[in-house]
Amino acid sequence: MTDAAPPLKSQRFRREREAQWKRLDAIVTKAEKKSLRTLSDQEILDLPVLYRGALSSLSVARATSLDAGLIAYLESLSARAYFFVYGARTSPSKQVATFFRDAWPQAVRGLWRETLVSVAALVLGAVMAAWLMGQEADWFYAFVDGGLASGRDPTASADSLRETLYHDEGSSGLSAFAAFLFTHNAQIALVAFALGFAFGAPTLIVLLANGAMLGAMIHVFASKGLGYEFGGWLAIHGVTELFAVILAGAAGLRIGWAVAFPGRMARLDAAAAAGRQGSLVLVGVVVMLFCAGLLEGFGRQLITHDGARYAVAAVTALIWALYFYAPRRAPRAGSDGS
Repeated sequence: MTDAAPPLKSQRFRREREAQWKRLDAIVTKAEKKSLRTLSDQEILDLPVLYRGALSSLSVARATSLDAGLIAYLESLSARAYFFVYGARTSPSKQVATFFRDAWPQAVRGLWRETLVSVAALVLGAVMAAWLMGQEADWFYAFVDGGLASGRDPTASADSLRETLYHDEGSSGLSAFAAFLFTHNAQIALVAFALGFAFGAPTLIVLLANGAMLGAMIHVFASKGLGYEFGGWLAIHGVTELFAVILAGAAGLRIGWAVAFPGRMARLDAAAAAGRQGSLVLVGVVVMLFCAGLLEGFGRQLITHDGARYAVAAVTALIWALYFYAPRRAPRAGSDGS
């Protein structure tokens, strides 16, 4: 009688749970033969629940030394289901497509409050610098390094400033300032994000300082009647470049505010969640800075008409606005399946 007990026990165990195993097997087989896209919403919801049930059954089977055939079946079923519950379900190309189609825009939209604060900080810095220079022109040197200015300062004549807007003069011309802006703004974007953990305060300071530098340069050209022309030169690449800085600052602020105000989450958990969202945004910021570099390196050199420069800036602004903020359908669960 004692020899018959394990088989009877195994049969009863199988009879009680076999329906769930068959259901999981059917879902996994369907996904293997076709793809996750073919699963219904209910099957997608059932998959992780049934998978955990199979693992529980496997644990019990091993602990109670049930028959080897049952254990082997549950091991195989659990391994097959694992790859659909936790495994990589998309090719690298599809992961990249998903990032640009859904993940990056969604992360940016989730930072709309922080984005507005970043814009306000940048604008406030620019207005503050322009106002101070209106009171005393020497404030310029507090916001812009003298070596960088290279004569493009309050003492420069209108003719010399105008010439720099339409000619590529190598390292001695305004192209040096453009190259500096790209490098500087890339560094600012990284620093604004990295310093966000300190409750966001350093991020705001970085944005204010960056806005002040731009405001000082704008005031120099505007005071000589070249504000419109300088704006076109700057906007052709600055729309993308400055928007990238703003988004990096917004990501940094999200981390800082998550640390300061974690809500019902543990502080570390809130910071980790904000960091994941911010990291998605920052990856996209690198792409934006690359695009800005192309616009700065080619568009600014090839397009010298003020109206055309503003037109390019307006088109890029519209593209980014529609890409990030235009309404779109939410991705269907499992739509990233192969």
